[in-house]
Amino acid sequence: MKLSVSGRATATAVVAAATLLATGSIAGAAPAPEPAAIAAAPDIPVTAVKAHLTQLQSIATANGGNRAHGRTGYRASLDYVKAELDAAGFTTRIQQFTASGRVGYNLIADWPGGDTNQVVMAGSHLDSVSSGAGINDNGTGSAAVLEAALTVARTGYQPTKHLRFAWWGAEELGLVGSRYYVNSLSSANRARISGYLNFDMIGSPNPGYFVYDDDPAIEKTFKDYFAGIGVATEIETEGDGRSDHAPFKSAGVPVGGLFTGASRAKTASQVTKWGGTAGQAFDRCYHSSCDTTANVNDTALNRNADALAHAVWTLSQ
Repeated sequence: MKLSVSGRATATAVVAAATLLATGSIAGAAPAPEPAAIAAAPDIPVTAVKAHLTQLQSIATANGGNRAHGRTGYRASLDYVKAELDAAGFTTRIQQFTASGRVGYNLIADWPGGDTNQVVMAGSHLDSVSSGAGINDNGTGSAAVLEAALTVARTGYQPTKHLRFAWWGAEELGLVGSRYYVNSLSSANRARISGYLNFDMIGSPNPGYFVYDDDPAIEKTFKDYFAGIGVATEIETEGDGRSDHAPFKSAGVPVGGLFTGASRAKTASQVTKWGGTAGQAFDRCYHSSCDTTANVNDTALNRNADALAHAVWTLSQ
C-alpha cells in the first residue's frame, strides 16, 4: 500500500535534500550513501499453489484416500515435494524417525548461499490424518511453502540470511517430526535459526485471518502485510501450541505463523470483518474425509501464500 504524502512534507523533503547536497558540495564531502532497498517478494500465483494441491489429492486417492504417517500416501507426498525441490536446485535431505511403530520422514531443503549463522526457516506438516486426504490440513501450508521455495529458485533470490524450508512428518500424532528435528540439532545450530515460520491450514473454506503472537518482530511482519492489503487480523488462539512451531519455541527459537481456523465456529463479529458464515466452523471438514481440494477458499489461500512470501523475503534480508 502506497501512502500519500502531503504537499508540506514533500516540500520539506525537497528543501532538506537540496540543503544536504549544497552542504556536501561546499564541504567537498561525498553524498551520504543511500540505504539498501529491501527487495519486495514476488507474487505467489494461487494457481501454482492449487496445482500442488491437485497433486497431493491425486496421491491420496491413489493410496487409500489419505497421506497419513507411515502410509504409502505420505511417502509419495514427500517424494513429490522432494523432486520439485531437487529440480529447482535445492539441497535436500530426508530425516527418518519412528512413531507409533511406523517409519516417518521429514524433508529439509536448503537454498544455497546466505549466512548460515542466520537461518530463516519456513515449514509445514505434510501428513494428513488417516480419515482423509488432508488438503486444507495441511496440504495448503505444504503447497504454499513449496511454491514459495520454488519462487526463490525461479527468481534467483540471494538473501543475506540463509533460507531453509521444511515439511514435517507425524504432526498429527503430536508434532513428532518437528520435535525430532529440533532435538537433533546442537545448541549452536538451534541458535543459528533466527526465525521459524509455520503454516498450518491457510485455506479454510470459511476463513479467518489469524497471526501467531509469539515473536513480536515476526508478528509485525505478517500484520503489516495484511494491513497493507486491507485485511484485518486476529491473534491465533485455537491452535496455540498445537502445531510445529511449538518445539522451536520451546528451544528458544523465535517463531511465528499464519492460520485460517479449524473446528471453532466463526462469530458474527468475525463475519463483519471477513465475510463468511457465522456459527459455522472455519473448516467443517477438519480431520474428515471431505477435506479434499473442494475444501479450500482460494482467496484465503492466495492472501496467505503471498503473506508467507512477504515474510520470507522481508526477514531474510
